[in-house]
Amino acid sequence: MASLESVTPRATRLLAPNPGPMTLDGTNTWLLREPGGESVVVVDPGPLDEGHLARIAGAGPIALIVLTHGHPDHADGAGRLRELTGAPIVARSPELCVDAAPLVSNDAREVASVGWLTVLTPGHSSDSVCLLVRDDRALLTGDTVLGRGTTVVAYPDGRLGDYLDSLQQLRDLAAQDVDVLLPGHGPVLNSPVEVLDYYLRHREERLNQVRDALAGGASDAMDVVRRVYADVDPVLWPAAEKSVRAQLDYLDKRA
Repeated sequence: MASLESVTPRATRLLAPNPGPMTLDGTNTWLLREPGGESVVVVDPGPLDEGHLARIAGAGPIALIVLTHGHPDHADGAGRLRELTGAPIVARSPELCVDAAPLVSNDAREVASVGWLTVLTPGHSSDSVCLLVRDDRALLTGDTVLGRGTTVVAYPDGRLGDYLDSLQQLRDLAAQDVDVLLPGHGPVLNSPVEVLDYYLRHREERLNQVRDALAGGASDAMDVVRRVYADVDPVLWPAAEKSVRAQLDYLDKRA
């Protein structure tokens, strides 16, 4: 059974029991609580797992459930957690919200004395957001930045051009306001600018590899995957194909 891990003065992590090739150690559910406070803001309740959701509900009165995006490993448990706690659900997508207005750009909110700024970061998905907890100089990144490895641009919902813009926006923000990244999967990252610089370099390197694969005669997205991701476990190739399709779309629009 996963235990609660205090990471910053306001952020505690509870690891969901859904490890895998795409989820790494599992989904990081983040519990935000003002020091000395009782009520909790839950970010990404994770999968529909009764034991995990019961542990979240037992962490204190739940004031709000926040989703960084709607992918099942982050959002499937939200409805059941609402049943257990009565808490409203908020996300960028109106379809995911219950008794709360959708998150918008530069949306500054304070719930249960915990304040954060919403940063819209489409790219991994069209509805991805990050949350800046200024008092902790901490940025909750969902799947926009992972604690280990790099994320998938889940084409066609995710778009590479949007993702590159989001990474640059976060890099600029990190240089001023962020000391720690709290990802949706994997370990906490304590060098935000360096991490985001790496993410940007990695995407440019991948684009160059895709260009080379096309010049070398690659005929379709999976053919590019075989050439560019030859050193990656084939179990991850379907996800890599989504990113390659996003890369091909990006290159085509700029041809």
